[in-house]
Amino acid sequence: MHSQAKAGAHAGAAVAPQPTSAYGATAIGLHWIIALLIFAAFGLGLYMTSIPGLSMLKLKLFSWHKWIGVTVFAIAVLRVLWRATHRAPAPAAGTPAWQAKAAHAAHLLLYALIVVVPITGYLYSSASGVPVVYLGIWQLPALIERNDELKEILKLVHIWLNYLMAVIVVVHAAAAIKHQFIERDGTLARMLPFLK
Repeated sequence: MHSQAKAGAHAGAAVAPQPTSAYGATAIGLHWIIALLIFAAFGLGLYMTSIPGLSMLKLKLFSWHKWIGVTVFAIAVLRVLWRATHRAPAPAAGTPAWQAKAAHAAHLLLYALIVVVPITGYLYSSASGVPVVYLGIWQLPALIERNDELKEILKLVHIWLNYLMAVIVVVHAAAAIKHQFIERDGTLARMLPFLK
């Protein structure tokens, strides 16, 4: 009788719901779409600003950069809404408390940056008096009037926030790789299921 109860308890423990340890398909998809777009925008920004003078190529690259920025902003809003209504998986077992807190803080900062960086770029374009024509079809409204002094401030803010985001992304990626291949706790596999 006692052994049957004990077996039943073990069976009950085996089927008890466990907290999820991986991200869902939607979260993974939004994560990698935004990541790829940010990599593209950052690389494009570095290249286009290195081109001397003004040319049709440079103008085209600036347009593409703006289109990517608007797209990142739209998808980032969706991601923030999704994250607000869906709990993220708990940290991998054995993760020190300070690492979990640091990762959480980095995630919050990244969420803020993927929303704020496109906004600063958009405001910079408005202050420059250059309209944003999304995909060459829809002209988006200028949020502020042309202002040369504000333009220079927004330009610097946009540039340095981009560099800040790049640093955080590199640290974030390095930490994920370390957890996956050195500590082998499956952290990276939660966003890349094929690594399991």
